[in-house]
Amino acid sequence: MSRDGGGLRTRVKTARGRTAQSTRWLERQLNDPYVKRAKAEGYRSRAAYKLIELDEKFGIIRNSKRVVDLGIAPGGWSQVIKRRLPKAQVVGIDLLPVDPIDGVTIFQMDFMDDAAPDRLMEALGGAPDLVLSDMAANTVGHPQTDALRTMALVETAFAFACDVLVPGGTFVSKVFAGGADSQLVAAMKRAFTTVKHAKPPSSRKGSVEWFVVAQGFKGRAVTDDQGED
Repeated sequence: MSRDGGGLRTRVKTARGRTAQSTRWLERQLNDPYVKRAKAEGYRSRAAYKLIELDEKFGIIRNSKRVVDLGIAPGGWSQVIKRRLPKAQVVGIDLLPVDPIDGVTIFQMDFMDDAAPDRLMEALGGAPDLVLSDMAANTVGHPQTDALRTMALVETAFAFACDVLVPGGTFVSKVFAGGADSQLVAAMKRAFTTVKHAKPPSSRKGSVEWFVVAQGFKGRAVTDDQGED
């Protein structure tokens, strides 16, 4: 490694067995202020600051008592919840293994598994007032396919939120550039009082990710009525 600009930036030399792409990734990580801040403040990833910034803008965490964290790995979002609301019940799920977090129940399984919603709700012990989804499909390198696969996860998370949220609850989900598609946004606006898209400052400028924030869930009766066309 070397430093340029008077020690302001770390440059990574390409090592044997390391691709140019992985070298660029490592260099970006070493120079990312959010990565450094996460290490200093004990968060597992820089993603924690995306939730913190969304909360500062929309007040999504507030006095939540029960929270579901979909796509919990590596755990930064649940860390934020537990630090701000130590008494909140939090359950999370991910295909990847996640190191334990005090006060958080974690399932290593596919959220698309039919058994997943019941497992989450049983562990939570009651209806959540906040459903978070940082899920994204593994990319295949084809932008349209990647967007469709991730949007399918968003739609499934939204359907889950409508099934389980308490009236007045909040749903937050990662989406790709352009946000949720128009039909899904229309469905969200029927189910929630407000629906907005946001890109927090900690989301890298070159990233295609955005977040949709739906607040003020109108209740199951409303969503059930809307399905009877």
